[in-house]
Amino acid sequence: MANRHFQLAREAVEKAEQMAASGQQGLQNQIEIATNNLSAAFHQSTSAEKEQLTSYQQTVEELSHESSNKPF
Repeated sequence: MANRHFQLAREAVEKAEQMAASGQQGLQNQIEIATNNLSAAFHQSTSAEKEQLTSYQQTVEELSHESSNKPF
């Protein structure tokens, strides 16, 4: 059975990456969604999924850092 929380986390991170690349509004909100989904997914994941989630978390942290350094 697939881990639905893992899928949601992956999709949220991918959407945040797309938003950052295209300069779309709402990136900070999407980062929050991705962070929440990552947290939920981590608790119900296999060790292999946890490794991937850690990578996704690093991506989200980088996106968050980049978005906070952009002028308004």
